[in-house]
Amino acid sequence: MSVKVVATGAAGEAVERVVPQLVADLVASRVTSLDATLWGAGAEEEASKRLGWTESVAVSLPLVPDILALRDKLVSLGVDHFVLGGMGGSSLAPEVITKTHGVELTVLDSTDPAQVRAAIGDRLATTAVIISSKSGGTVETDSQKRIYEEAFSKAGIDPLERIVIVTDPDSPLDVSARAAGYRVFNADPTVGGRYSALTAFGLVPSGLAGVDIEALLRDAEAMSLTLAVDEPENPGLILGAAIAGTKPLRDKLALVEDGTHIVGFGDWIEQRIAESTGKNGTGLLPVVLPVDAPELNLELADMQVVRLVGSYDDTREVVPGEIEITGSLGAQMLTWEYATVVAGRLLGINPFDQPDVESAKVATRSLLDDRPEPVAPAFAVDGIEVRGTANVLDGVSDVATAVSTLLSHLDDDGYVSVQAYADRVGLPELEAVRNVLARRAARPVTFGWGPRFLHSTGQFHKGGAPVGVFLQITTSVAEDLAIPERPFTFGQLIGAQAAGDASVLAEHGRPVLTLTLTDPSAQLPALLAALG
Repeated sequence: MSVKVVATGAAGEAVERVVPQLVADLVASRVTSLDATLWGAGAEEEASKRLGWTESVAVSLPLVPDILALRDKLVSLGVDHFVLGGMGGSSLAPEVITKTHGVELTVLDSTDPAQVRAAIGDRLATTAVIISSKSGGTVETDSQKRIYEEAFSKAGIDPLERIVIVTDPDSPLDVSARAAGYRVFNADPTVGGRYSALTAFGLVPSGLAGVDIEALLRDAEAMSLTLAVDEPENPGLILGAAIAGTKPLRDKLALVEDGTHIVGFGDWIEQRIAESTGKNGTGLLPVVLPVDAPELNLELADMQVVRLVGSYDDTREVVPGEIEITGSLGAQMLTWEYATVVAGRLLGINPFDQPDVESAKVATRSLLDDRPEPVAPAFAVDGIEVRGTANVLDGVSDVATAVSTLLSHLDDDGYVSVQAYADRVGLPELEAVRNVLARRAARPVTFGWGPRFLHSTGQFHKGGAPVGVFLQITTSVAEDLAIPERPFTFGQLIGAQAAGDASVLAEHGRPVLTLTLTDPSAQLPALLAALG
């Protein structure tokens, strides 16, 4: 199945105006031929080593037999449960691929001690773990590897037989894992993490879990010629123009899964767009919305709605002003990758770097190295501890007023970012916060689980337009979990990640309110009341 994109309203006008120029500039064929000059001189060095994703199908097909052979071996040893330890692009694509194909894969993209403990306690005797890290130095992934090595060893299971490594060639993880005797799959180093869905990072976890990964690659392959041709019908050019060519720019991109068979696709697109475009004070902010989101009834001038629909028939009638897209998974993944780099060209930014992601990591490392005493709350009400920037908390003594003060900083072109540093498996009800705040704020509201969003929208929060207000929701650690051979625990790690990101946002002049739930299940009703 190919991909169909229909754009109406301002997006449709952008397509009519911009696509002919993209065709005349040979953008599609130049992307495919690895032309690093498309995004300007400042981006050329990075782009020259980050266009390998256009060749992912050809590079990845030879991996398929090895992946399937390893799956057969693991299954023959009694393995029936696969866990993925990874962050950002290393986890988002496999999660979408496996869910869409109805295949079980436990995705551990958290440092919350309760979530980590639950994963380790789930069928350990019949579990195999894939540890994925492009850089090989991701603190979350390193911690996940350490805890599983310890758990397997304590259970009398050789970690070398149950842990599989996916990383770039010659990364620190590649070197250490090979020296230790682990099975290692190397990914193409010319592909950035968020473009890695069709590389070893997407394929090894998905294939081991049971997905027909050759069919996924063939699906993308069938789409690749269409995306490489400089024609007005090219869906990559159409989509890129529709999302980044509107005048004035509609820089809030509402992603609505409305009939698509692809499960969780909005989260994958979110990382791709936010981390690729949110820099230099500009970019597109993806806002993943349910079909009943309050924002969809507000006709916001700066929000472009993109509906991910189920079939060609669904695109015959499109809500005026909206974009609809349909297609199979492999074909859409490749289309969105092309559209992202087209959007980068139109916005005048480098779609391959992430200059502001490192700042939160630095702040986290500093807190872990120094481990200062926790900052005392400004006040606490009914067990909810309140912290935040001075422009939010000065003169405030209750949660409801703190929320009102935070939202008072919201401009007509602003957005609210909710960041939940919590167990996303054990506390899914926290997502209800998003709709409650959206009804009150009448502006786009994003929701991200920490620390996973730091590898996604975190770049936009610091590098994009400075119009966000930030609500952190953290939870007290009821029972911490040690990280083997590390001087800090999982509880201290996730606490440092939340505090570190809050400090960086504050340094950027962003209003931040942090609410810590000491008993999340009991305090959620009071929290929702204060937010509403």
